Amino acid sequence: MTFNHLRFNLLVVALFAMSGCNSPMSNAAEDEVKPGPQDENAPEEFTTTESGLKYRVLRKGEGQLPKATDKVTVHYKGWLDDETVFDSSYQRGETISFPLNGVIKGWTEGMQLVGEGGMIELEIPSELGYGARGAGKSVPPNATLHFLVELKKVIPPPEPGPVDPDAPEEFTTTQSGLKYRVRRKGNGQQPKATNTVTVHYKGWLDDETVFDSSYKRGDTISFPLNGVIKGWTEGMQLVSEGGMIELEIPSELGYGAQGAGGSVPPNATLHFLVELVEIK
Repeated sequence: MTFNHLRFNLLVVALFAMSGCNSPMSNAAEDEVKPGPQDENAPEEFTTTESGLKYRVLRKGEGQLPKATDKVTVHYKGWLDDETVFDSSYQRGETISFPLNGVIKGWTEGMQLVGEGGMIELEIPSELGYGARGAGKSVPPNATLHFLVELKKVIPPPEPGPVDPDAPEEFTTTQSGLKYRVRRKGNGQQPKATNTVTVHYKGWLDDETVFDSSYKRGDTISFPLNGVIKGWTEGMQLVSEGGMIELEIPSELGYGAQGAGGSVPPNATLHFLVELVEIK
């Protein structure tokens, strides 16, 4: 939805902001690891895709190819045309995991070209990387990026949990006009408006267009319940921790006449399936 208005939108971040891209890498970590072996018949030449991305698979993986909606665990090294290394998980001595659709375009496209267990080299033109803005002090504007990446693990997005066999088919309507049905009764307490909650959710419009989903991103999200749209503040107090609820939120309890960015049109009814994972 662009949940900026709900205060819990996934930020499309610079690829390694979370892993210290702007930190100096001059001193290798004591536990630095080395990349694994290449295939003997690995290609010397790069293949160029329609987008301008260049790649060569240096080791074919025996596992599945990831999808853009998957989460991946990788080891990698990134350098510039002058061979300056601007980031390296090898130097830090530990892998990193992230949703593949939440990083720079060159990674989202390139990592779908190698199987789990494989190794790929990417040459990413500026327009598929950080563009004219660069990335802090480490990546200058309009820089071509080079990466060596080992795909350690592919983690598909989670699916919603089970529904109670006796879950109601009909919705209940509250005085405000909110419609809800509890799909799975939880075993914990019900949250208050002043609580912070952790949830998994999917949101869609009347035409079934999904405008946001934590399931696709592969991560739960936490937020203060009194800091989101009215339909959520009210609705999430109707289900217990560990439970699942479906909400049908009229426009006046959602984003109203202004809508929400390009994802939610004006005066839209919103539909959500939400699992209440934790109350903090």
